[in-house]
Amino acid sequence: MVRPSILEDEQDASIQKKGRIFFKMPFKTFGKSLLKVFGGPLVVSNLDGFEVLEDSTMQRCPHYRRRCRIRAPCCNEIFDCRHCHNEAKNGINVDQKHRHDIPRHLVQQVICSLCGTEQEVRQICISCGVCMGRYFCEICKLFDDDISKKQYHCDGCGICRIGGRENFFHCNKCRCCYSVLLKNSHPCVEGAMHHDCPVCFEKTAVQYLFESRYDVIVMPCGHTIHKSCLKEMQEHYQYACPLCSKSVCDMSKVWEKFDVEIAATPMPEPYLNKMVWILCNDCGSTSEVQFHIVGQKCPNCKSYNTRQTR
Repeated sequence: MVRPSILEDEQDASIQKKGRIFFKMPFKTFGKSLLKVFGGPLVVSNLDGFEVLEDSTMQRCPHYRRRCRIRAPCCNEIFDCRHCHNEAKNGINVDQKHRHDIPRHLVQQVICSLCGTEQEVRQICISCGVCMGRYFCEICKLFDDDISKKQYHCDGCGICRIGGRENFFHCNKCRCCYSVLLKNSHPCVEGAMHHDCPVCFEKTAVQYLFESRYDVIVMPCGHTIHKSCLKEMQEHYQYACPLCSKSVCDMSKVWEKFDVEIAATPMPEPYLNKMVWILCNDCGSTSEVQFHIVGQKCPNCKSYNTRQTR
C-alpha cells in the first residue's frame, strides 16, 4: 500500500515552530486514508498502520479542540469559534450598539489551521486533508476533537448538546433537553429555558439559559436556573424560587424548627386571637390561620413558606 509522504521544512525554524507540515500529494489520492486524533497527536491512519502528522498543541481555541477557524457572517471577521466571537463582540469595551452574537447556523466559511485554506464548512480540509474535528455537526457548524463530551445534535432544540443522547430526552412543551431521570417526574413549564437566569440575568443578544455554557438545574417547580446561582442563593439562606417563590428543596426539617420556635414564643395577649388570611407559596392554597410573628403555617401542606394576604 502506498503511504502518504510527509515533509518537514527543516530550513525554516519559524515554520517548524508553527508545526506546519506539507504533503507530497493531495489528500484525495490517499484512497481510504483518514485523518484522526487519538487523545493528543494528529495521525494519518491507513489500513496497515499510522504515521504521525502533527501534534495537537497547535489548537489555540480555549473552548474547543479543533483545527479550523470560522468566518463570522455577521461581521466578516475570523475567530477560533463562536464563543470567541461572542466574548470579543460583547465585551465591556464594545459599544453597546455594536454588541452581538454570531448566528451559528449561518456560518458558511472555515479556515484550516494547518494550511490556512478558506473553504466552505466541511470536516476534512479540501487542501491539506486535515480532519478539523472528530465531532462535526454540519447544522451547527461545530468542530471538536474532544469526543469524551459525548456530543450529539438534538433536532428538537436545533443545537448540539453534550452528555450523550442516551442520557437525555427532549421535552416538547419545555422545548429543551432534560436528564432521562426527570422524564416522568419533572413539571412541564412552557419554554422553561427560553429566558435569562433569574439571579444573574446572563443574557446576550440571542442567548438564554437554553444556550448557556454554564450548568443549568431544574428546580422542583419546573423553573430553571444556573447551578452556581442556586448554590449562591442557598449560601445566603434563600430557599425559594425567584420566579414563583416555591421551595427549591425539602424544607421539612426547617419547618419542624419553626414549630419548636413558635411553641417557645407565645404572643402577647392582644394578638392571641388574631386571625389572618395566608396564601401558601408551595401548594397554592388559601387559609385563615392564627397570626404569629415568627410565621404562619399552611394547614394543608404544613409549610411556612406563606404570605399574608389580609
